[in-house]
Amino acid sequence: MSSSWTTKQNKLFERALATYDRDTPDRWQNVARAVGGGKTADEVKRHYEELLKDLHHIESAGNHQGSSGSSSSWGNANEDQRRYHNFQ
Repeated sequence: MSSSWTTKQNKLFERALATYDRDTPDRWQNVARAVGGGKTADEVKRHYEELLKDLHHIESAGNHQGSSGSSSSWGNANEDQRRYHNFQ
């Protein structure tokens, strides 16, 4: 069982994912064959699941930063409300 991934294998993995989508019969066997290096269908499937987790983590971090941006926008809205009330 080979657990490390070379740069070349990662590139082959990306290409194979583009070639063999989720509707492809025996997708993971085909991806493993395309990657080579003794990778098994289970290994490439786990590698894919890890990448999904990483993407989810990155997206969650991006959404969190966006919400803090909303907070500063909210602060600007509060300032606008104070100005409006001062004019009344």
